Amino acid sequence: MAKYTSPESHRSRLEAERADLLEEIERLRSLLKTDTDASTQEGDPDIYEREKTMAFLEQAQARLDAVERALRLIEQGQYGLCERCGQPIEPERLEALLDATLCMKCQSEVERLSARARRGLLP
Repeated sequence: MAKYTSPESHRSRLEAERADLLEEIERLRSLLKTDTDASTQEGDPDIYEREKTMAFLEQAQARLDAVERALRLIEQGQYGLCERCGQPIEPERLEALLDATLCMKCQSEVERLSARARRGLLP
């Protein structure tokens, strides 16, 4: 069992991750600013690389949004509480996933419901 870590300890890790993400986002944006001689031919490597860079940028931005949300929750005194049931999120989960907003039980339920919805089993 992981020992309890204070939100302040998590804050420093989240802030470091935020700084890394901001740097990565800036790097990806600068790659997108470079001119490409993209032809309209299918399979053009320049277009492929540009689309890949845009996908990485979207992922980094989504991750940054999650990290900033976790930092706001620390400020509000709500960090570490499940947004679905209000119970404390397991310390081991927070150590592994600093921006977790659901406890394991609720996360499992959300994933189960999502899978059922994808299969068309929910109304």
